[in-house]
Amino acid sequence: MRVITTGPRLAAMLLASALLAGCASTAEEEAPDLKERQLYEEGRAALEGGRYTTAINRLEAIDTRFPFGDTAEQAQLELIYTYYQTSDWEKARAAASRFIRLHPDHPQVDYAYYLRGLSAWQAGRFSLEGLKLIDISKRDLGATRDAYSDFRELIQRFPSSQYAPDAQQRIVYLRNLLARHELQVADFYLRKGAYLAAVERGRWVIEHYPQAQSTRDALAVMVEGYMGLDMTERARETLRILIDNAPDHERLDGRTFDPRYVDAAPLSA
Repeated sequence: MRVITTGPRLAAMLLASALLAGCASTAEEEAPDLKERQLYEEGRAALEGGRYTTAINRLEAIDTRFPFGDTAEQAQLELIYTYYQTSDWEKARAAASRFIRLHPDHPQVDYAYYLRGLSAWQAGRFSLEGLKLIDISKRDLGATRDAYSDFRELIQRFPSSQYAPDAQQRIVYLRNLLARHELQVADFYLRKGAYLAAVERGRWVIEHYPQAQSTRDALAVMVEGYMGLDMTERARETLRILIDNAPDHERLDGRTFDPRYVDAAPLSA
């Protein structure tokens, strides 16, 4: 085959080739005009091969072109997982919520609940706490609350789900984290002299996270808050509850409570 080597003509051919290659690349990234089953098979193969961009394009194409097709529901489930694998937590949660809304009786809807919770879990970047890089309880915990709600809903609706045991373990962690966050705020209120607000935070922890490890600290917050409000009898009543439930609490010296921020004498039960 004869190769043309003249400068201008060669440059023109190279430019044309580059343009064609660019078009081909774009065509590969976009879902081609295939039938539903072929789109699904390509998307599934791409997902199994770790080619997530291609998988997303094929699965999204099914959702758009064949929303009532034979593979539509399974493609939606796999799309949630693919978004999760690409760390697109927002899209994963949105896709999971949509699936739950459209298919509340689907035999795998518990999987959608589980992935929705996992996406919120990852959005909170909880794994960093294990590395001691940050104290997550001091951060904005919007994603944490979403994960807690998602996992609780999964367990309440599908207690026998294969995902329920893992969700339950995560709930324990999240519950303690959220309670600790509330007590961080309560501690701030005590330091600022906002004693009523501190008491309310402590009560919130006890009412909403009764099984959290921090409930004993919440009682201590309430004791000191009541002391700051000069509500001595309420403080003493709460102190007795603290002694009954946590006699070895660090704020106790026998049956005496020593306030940390309130300028008051130690309180005895």
